[in-house]
Amino acid sequence: MVDHLVLFRFRSDLPDGAVAALFNELRALAGEIAGISGFRGGAYRSTEGLAKGFSHGFVMTFRSEAERDAYLPHPAHQRVVAKLVPMLEGGLEGALAFDFIDGAI
Repeated sequence: MVDHLVLFRFRSDLPDGAVAALFNELRALAGEIAGISGFRGGAYRSTEGLAKGFSHGFVMTFRSEAERDAYLPHPAHQRVVAKLVPMLEGGLEGALAFDFIDGAI
């Protein structure tokens, strides 16, 4: 299993509902792209104060690295990325992606 963790800094001038709509599209990718076995995501909710400006994030789980690798260039994923990037502070500078396999140290 591969966990694909992504954090976002969204622009403050987005219309109401834009972020929720984007997360609905991200969640729907599980029905469009083989290999996605789970999706969890939402807004930052910790009181630690360590978000460094990131306001939202998600974890998408894949059954294997090969399936994660197939997801990245998939047209359905690229369609969502094309909508997402203009919504971020500084384009891709407003995103952080970090993939890991639990226990692989």
